Amino acid sequence: MKAITVLGATGSIGLSTLDVVARHPERFRLHALSAHSRIDALLELALKYRPRCVAVSDQAAAERLRRQFVHHGAAIDVHSGAGALEAIASAPEVDLVMAAIVGAAGLPSAIAAARAGKCILLANKEALVMAGDVFLRACREGGASVLPIDSEHNAVFQCLPAAGNRGGIRRILLTASGGPFRQASLEAIESATPAQAVAHPRWNMGRKISVDSATMLNTGLELIEAHYLFGVTSSSIEVLVHPQSIVHSLVEYVDGSVLAQLGNPDMRTPIAHALGYPDRIESGVTPLDLAAAGRLEFEPPDPVRFPCLRLARQALESAGGAPCVLNAANEISVEAFLGGRIRFGDIARINEAVLDELGGERAAQEVNAVIDLDGRARRAARQVMERQAS
Repeated sequence: MKAITVLGATGSIGLSTLDVVARHPERFRLHALSAHSRIDALLELALKYRPRCVAVSDQAAAERLRRQFVHHGAAIDVHSGAGALEAIASAPEVDLVMAAIVGAAGLPSAIAAARAGKCILLANKEALVMAGDVFLRACREGGASVLPIDSEHNAVFQCLPAAGNRGGIRRILLTASGGPFRQASLEAIESATPAQAVAHPRWNMGRKISVDSATMLNTGLELIEAHYLFGVTSSSIEVLVHPQSIVHSLVEYVDGSVLAQLGNPDMRTPIAHALGYPDRIESGVTPLDLAAAGRLEFEPPDPVRFPCLRLARQALESAGGAPCVLNAANEISVEAFLGGRIRFGDIARINEAVLDELGGERAAQEVNAVIDLDGRARRAARQVMERQAS
């Protein structure tokens, strides 16, 4: 039986993970759950699944959880404070760590799990986008293993040869749905509302990731992530828009073979694959009916409609700190958009302005340097917004 910590338990990936884990009580036990602000949701999950402990950042929230656990007779420890996430990610009794915290906030705990030699189920792409070299070095030094959870990277992983043999690969083809604005006019995209941007046609995701999907920056970050995960150059990674979201990615080989991984758009498939690896376990996902699906369509992404995808490839090819800069600027611009302070079209413009200003920075080689560059890029993004508003 393997013990698992779920970082970001109240998000969509965390909830899907708990659903799969609950289907296999003979294989897994929950060691810890974490949440940031959704304390009521964390309380409900903890009482339902009974982990050994939970972790939150706020001390007041921690005290409230302790009182509720006592009231319900639940023997669940509560960790809080700056090091709480790192503690539950690196606990000696933990085998698997689901790293599902969205954004830069998930980096320290992912690094902690790497240094502790855990098997990391990586849904937090920022660990690689912000600090690819730093994270992978921590994995090597700590003896950690990484299994990708993003549906695209998990699909690629399933299509690659066993035992890490990368010979004969010509291209990796990442698929993307195109989001809610795939066929919208440029005028409609420019003035899109937050409600429109988060209305993803295929996937049920959090608000921030849904906006990233609408700009296709999410796919851009996945391009950067694929570079680090699979050791391939930007020129060997292509993107295809596939609105049905059934083919999750493909690998093309030099002999002309193209292997694809297909499935219904449900994150429980890649989660179950990683949880059970190298075995296959039940996920609860409805079997794919290709006859009912009818047709599968593919098209190249529109660079005019999706400028953020261009920015991501530019950041990767700069071979420096640009991916970290782009990610930080995007987190600030998306937060401002969801808060009604900027227009949808401003997201790409802010990201590009910050990338122009700081994209030439050298790649950070230590966690503190990554955090410093991330902070400078966030300040630069706020300054760009202030200049645009004045």
